[in-house]
Amino acid sequence: MKKAVMYGGGNIGRGFIGMLLSQSGYEVTFIDVAEPVVKALQEKRNYPVRYVSSEGYQDVWVENVTAVNGNDAEAASDAIAGCDIMATAVGARILKFIVPNIVAGLRKRWAMGKGSLNIIICENLNDANKILEGMLKAELAAEEQERFDRTVGLVEASIGRMVPVQTEQMKDGEPMRVCVEQYGFLPVDKAAFKGDIPQIKNMVPYAPFDFYIKRKLYVHNMGHATCAYLGNLLGLEYIYEAIAVPEIRILVQNAMQESEMALCKRYGTPMMDLQEHITDLLYRFTNAALQDTCQRVGGDPARKLSLEDRLIGASLLAIEEGITPAYIALGAAAGLRRYLKENGGIQSMDAAKAALLEVSQLTDEHKLAKLILHYYEMMLDGSSLLKLVSETEKQKHESMAAVV
Repeated sequence: MKKAVMYGGGNIGRGFIGMLLSQSGYEVTFIDVAEPVVKALQEKRNYPVRYVSSEGYQDVWVENVTAVNGNDAEAASDAIAGCDIMATAVGARILKFIVPNIVAGLRKRWAMGKGSLNIIICENLNDANKILEGMLKAELAAEEQERFDRTVGLVEASIGRMVPVQTEQMKDGEPMRVCVEQYGFLPVDKAAFKGDIPQIKNMVPYAPFDFYIKRKLYVHNMGHATCAYLGNLLGLEYIYEAIAVPEIRILVQNAMQESEMALCKRYGTPMMDLQEHITDLLYRFTNAALQDTCQRVGGDPARKLSLEDRLIGASLLAIEEGITPAYIALGAAAGLRRYLKENGGIQSMDAAKAALLEVSQLTDEHKLAKLILHYYEMMLDGSSLLKLVSETEKQKHESMAAVV
């Protein structure tokens, strides 16, 4: 049987990538440092995944799995040395800690005369392939780096499946159960593979892959964050509650459409394809069974407001393509409000200007900063969501009139 290594046995590792690898005929070895997860996988060699929706649920058992503890460097590197395909889903901040085991595994592979190894990188991180490559090569000698370039494919992936924090209620008496939505496509960078592209269920190789990375970040992630921050504005707990508010749905949909138009201009893709994607996302946001919270989805607002991330990055792309990001900027303003609330609690125009410069690198004279601060000031003054919708429509109308 073909062998796969899934580095990371968390929600994405078990609830998405490891599952696809198992369903594609691989024996999957998870590498993780959570001993209860490792022990359960070793003893049972299977685990349940539950597809949840507002209409009910369906349980699927993932078979032919086992695990090793990442703290056992010998066992972890042996698994990597002997596998046919590998994937990572450990979280961006953890990548550096798994590098020694990967390097050791590669050295063992090379000593064994094994063929190429493709590593599918499933991390929520811009340029994850370049970042991981830099970390790995820093541990390799010059001749090893040359061999690395010939034999190791670092394949970026775009993770679209929504997997929330697992509650005890979701586990339903089975600690290893992961509840997920039904959506299960895995776009990957077609050009990054070394050798033959493996046949993996629902994997979609695509080039140029930068389009998929931007689509995920600037449409899905941006829309999700905007929904969360507007939900925070109204004191709502769950994403499905926020998207059910008509004004929030309008704002989120229009924000995603601004990104859609910018992406279509930049990459020359059909608008119909992205519009169908937006319609699907809006429906998926209504999934009450996921119990996804505005607090989780909007977490780490400093990162989400950074220069190239979902809100500011999408806005700047729109501006570059001649589109005024009136709706995306409103989401950014709501995110700025949450950032200030979580970092000292001071809500003022001076604090907002300073924060925008700190986290987004935008001076208050920047066109985008002016728009974000305008909306933030309205929020500061207690403007209703209906008034904010009206103001975004006004900003959009004025920008279109200026072009004409």
